[in-house]
Amino acid sequence: MKVKTILVSQPEPKIENSPYFDLQEKQRVKIDFRPFIHVEGVSAKEIRHQKIDLSDYTAIILTSRNAVDHFFRIAEEMRFKVPDSMKYFCQSEAVAYYLQKYVVYRKRKIYVGKRTFAELSPLIKKYKDEKFLLPNTDKVKPAVPETLDSLGVNWKQATFYKTVVSDLSDLANVSYDVLVFFSPSGIESLFQNFPDFKQNETRIAVFGNTTIKAVEEKGLRVDISAPTPETPSMTMALQKYIEKANKGK
Repeated sequence: MKVKTILVSQPEPKIENSPYFDLQEKQRVKIDFRPFIHVEGVSAKEIRHQKIDLSDYTAIILTSRNAVDHFFRIAEEMRFKVPDSMKYFCQSEAVAYYLQKYVVYRKRKIYVGKRTFAELSPLIKKYKDEKFLLPNTDKVKPAVPETLDSLGVNWKQATFYKTVVSDLSDLANVSYDVLVFFSPSGIESLFQNFPDFKQNETRIAVFGNTTIKAVEEKGLRVDISAPTPETPSMTMALQKYIEKANKGK
């Protein structure tokens, strides 16, 4: 079965040189983008129900750009002026760089991990006398609270935003040769929108072991997977599959 159409369950890339656009041009396939899940912020009232008083904390742990946006949104809604003395512990350079949207970087105390939360933990441990707030999603990876508990620091987690299933009803009568998923939440969204979904000839591409597991638990077939040593990115995995499937096109 040849591949002509692909649906990627994420927003369209904003950069012009995205490998998806190169793939589309080189392989002469049509690639559409549609987020199967999206993020919604919780209200200041909900934060108060979680017994969170922003003035109680001296340090904020930021694991994503969403965490940055929603922390400052809540601060504004609560009319809380974030003090200049606040310390920011950012999981990666990308998160720290994004923080500049809200604070003057060189005038703040910002501590940056390399990439994973585990790599940030030595910095948190170094400042164990601080009172840490972790503004997060309703779907937190267990490794994060487990790591913080193991450090013995004074911390609290609060749900500042939630992952919500997107309405995909307009896709009911649209079919694609390949569906691309990056998280178990995307699979959950597929079945919430289309409870009677049958895979048939549709190929499913997945990124990561937890997503593979979610696909298989629904009785679906994984046709394309990444990362692998040979295809570390999704676009590379798609290209390899398309070249084989479309041979003699």
